[in-house]
Amino acid sequence: MQLVVGRIGRAHGIKGEVTVEVRTDEPELRLGPGAVVATDPAGVGPLTIETGRVHSGRLLLRFAGVADRTAAEALRNTLLIAEIDPEETPEDPDEFYDHQLMDLDVVTVDGTLVGRIAEISHLPSQDLLIVERPDGSEVMIPFVGEIVTEIDLEEQRAVVDPPRGLIDSEEAEVASSRDADESGEAGESGEAGESGEAGKSSEQGSGSEAGQDAGQGSARGEGDV
Repeated sequence: MQLVVGRIGRAHGIKGEVTVEVRTDEPELRLGPGAVVATDPAGVGPLTIETGRVHSGRLLLRFAGVADRTAAEALRNTLLIAEIDPEETPEDPDEFYDHQLMDLDVVTVDGTLVGRIAEISHLPSQDLLIVERPDGSEVMIPFVGEIVTEIDLEEQRAVVDPPRGLIDSEEAEVASSRDADESGEAGESGEAGESGEAGKSSEQGSGSEAGQDAGQGSARGEGDV
């Protein structure tokens, strides 16, 4: 099976290095020196990784045969693709490859069907499960432990405990209206109200928790081609 493990960004310096947007939770395995990766577009590759290093939080790679900035810039936006055994799973039991998550039924903790996973979107901060609902609409669910409480591959389902309004926007609108009314009442009576810890309850967890980090899986990581 082929998985997207990175995307080449801009050239770095004049000696052929490129920045790489990592899309795998195992970069040392998939993108280490000596690794050979296929590409999309296919005509660019395959590419052999000659050197790799981290600079200012970014992965920099140099490929065999790419010796200057012009050649490096020509690779920009190329996807890097690794071949893996379909039976292979990530080392971290809380991580999953995209193909393991596709088409799983999504249900709430009380058993209500939300829909099925149609796509995994890899964002810099976290991954999103794109869930197709029975009526054809879509809902985006952050792939973080606080919301996606269980992935059961045997039962082919993902269990979610969504905050109010994430699945049904009507709930968010009702809650917002109620909060506005309560705020207005407090202002009329002269009460200042408490500032509380508003930010605390809104935290969804960082991308590192999603794999339980940004890839829960290599959907918290690697994407199927």
